[in-house]
Amino acid sequence: MSEVWKALADHHEATKARSILSLFNAPGRFADFSAEADGVLLDYSKTNLDETARALLLELADLTGVAEKRDAMFRGEKINTTEGRAVLHTALRSAQSGGIHVDGADVLGEIKAMRARMVAFCAAVRSGDIAATDGSAFTDIVNIGIGGSDLGPAMATRALAPYHDGPRIHFVSNVDGAHTADTLVRLDPARTLLIIASKSFTTSETMANAATARIWLDAALGAAASMHVAAVTNAVGPALATGIDRDRIFDIQDWVGGRYSIWGSVGLPLMLAIGPENFQEFLSGGALMDQHFRDAPPDRNLPILLALVGIWHNNICLYPTRAILPYDQRLARLPAYLQQLDMESNGKRVTSDGDAMTRQTGPVVWGEAGTNGQHAFFQLLHQGTAVVPAEFLIAAEGHEPALTRHHALLKANCLAQSQALMCGRDHPEPHRRFPGNRPSVTIAYPKLTPFALGQLIALYEHRVFVEGAIWGVNSFDQWGVELGKELARSMLPLIEGDNSIAAEKMDGSTQGLIGKLGKD
Repeated sequence: MSEVWKALADHHEATKARSILSLFNAPGRFADFSAEADGVLLDYSKTNLDETARALLLELADLTGVAEKRDAMFRGEKINTTEGRAVLHTALRSAQSGGIHVDGADVLGEIKAMRARMVAFCAAVRSGDIAATDGSAFTDIVNIGIGGSDLGPAMATRALAPYHDGPRIHFVSNVDGAHTADTLVRLDPARTLLIIASKSFTTSETMANAATARIWLDAALGAAASMHVAAVTNAVGPALATGIDRDRIFDIQDWVGGRYSIWGSVGLPLMLAIGPENFQEFLSGGALMDQHFRDAPPDRNLPILLALVGIWHNNICLYPTRAILPYDQRLARLPAYLQQLDMESNGKRVTSDGDAMTRQTGPVVWGEAGTNGQHAFFQLLHQGTAVVPAEFLIAAEGHEPALTRHHALLKANCLAQSQALMCGRDHPEPHRRFPGNRPSVTIAYPKLTPFALGQLIALYEHRVFVEGAIWGVNSFDQWGVELGKELARSMLPLIEGDNSIAAEKMDGSTQGLIGKLGKD
C-alpha cells in the first residue's frame, strides 16, 4: 500500500506545475471527469487529477478495503470498534423489509415501529388532534438539543422551507441564556410544544436549556405543562422521570451516531414542518444514494470519487482545509452541518487499532452560502497564499418562479467563481493579478427538494466514510469531545463561588481568567 501512496506523491511532484486549464486541451475532459447518479452531478474536472492519479487513487481505495468495509457497515457489523456498536444510520432510510439484526434484535422492525409512531404523532399535531391544553393547535415547536440533535434538523428544516405546511419550528442549542431567552420571548407557551432531544438525556447544555424552558411552561400552564413536552432520546427512564408521557418519547437507537441521526427520531421537527410524505421523500433520496454507493463501479461512484478528490487534495497536495460553498441560501447551515459530520468523524490522530497516524486525516471544513461568501473570504480563495479546494453546490432550478432572474444571477456567480479560481487572470499590476490554478468541484442537482436533500446528505456521509476507511480511522466515535466537558463539570462549582474548590489546582491562565471574569 505504501507503494501507491509514494506513486501518488511522485505523480503530484511531476505534475504540480501543470495548469488545470491545460487538461481541457484533451477532448472530453468534462465527460471523463464528472459522474452522475439519479440527477446529482459531480464535476471534478476543475482539479489537477488526471487518468494516472485517478487510477492510483482507485487502487488505493481497493487496497484499503473500502468496498469490504462498506458492505460490513450495511450488514450491521460492529464497525464502531471503540464503542462496540453497529453503524446503521443507512437502515433508517432503507426500503428493505428485513434481514438486519443487531444483538438478536430486528433492526428494520424497530425502525418501522418507530417511524409509524412518528408519523402518527406528527399527523396528529399538524391536524390539531394532539392539541395544546386549551384545545387549540400548536403553532410553534421548539427543538432543544445540541450537536447532532440540533445541526441536522436545523439545517434540513431551513433547507426545505418551501415545503413547510406545519407549525413553526425553532431551535435552541447554545447554553448561552440568550439563545433560550431570545427564542421563547416571541412565543406563546399555551401554543408551544417543546422537543427535548438528547441521546443520553444528560447533555449539560440541553438539560440546562430544557429546565429553563420547562420553568417558562410551568409558570404559564401549571400542571398541564407536561403535555407540552416531547422527548427524543435513548434514555427513556430519565425522560419519564421528568413527567413526559411515554407516548411522547421517541427512541434513538444505540447504533445511530448523533451526527447521522437526522433520518430517525431526531428528524421529528423536520417531519412536523414538512409532513410525513415529504419526510419519506427525504428518506427515499438518501436510500437511493445508498444504493448507488453500493452498486456503482468505483470510477462512476459519486461518494467514492468525491472522497478520492478529498484524499488527493489533503494527503497528496497537502491542502489542509476545504470550503463548502452552497449557492443556495436555504443551505446556509450546510457548511456547519458538514463541519460536524466531517471533523467529528475523521478528526482522529490514531487508527482504529490505536496506532499513531502517519499522515493527515480530516481536513478543516468551513464555508458560507454564496454569494455572501464572495464578499467575505473569496479574496483569500483567489489571491491568498493558501490554496483552499472549493466545493460548489448549485440547483438548476429555484423555488421562486417569479424571481427567475435571481436564480440566473446565482448560477452565473457560481459558475464564474469556479472558472475564475481555475483560470485566473494575468494583469500588469500585481495587485490585480489572479494566479488561478485553484481546484474546485461542483455538485449540481435539479432542485432542492426533500428527495434531493436526502441524496446530498447521504453523498457527504458516504464521502466521510470512504476517507475514513482509506485512513484506517474509526469514523463513528468522538472521544475527543469528552475532556472539555469533564473539565467544565469540575469547574462549574468554582465559577459559581464554591470556596471548597481549590483554584490552585488549575493552571495559571485558568486561575487568572476566573479572577478576571468573577464568580457568579
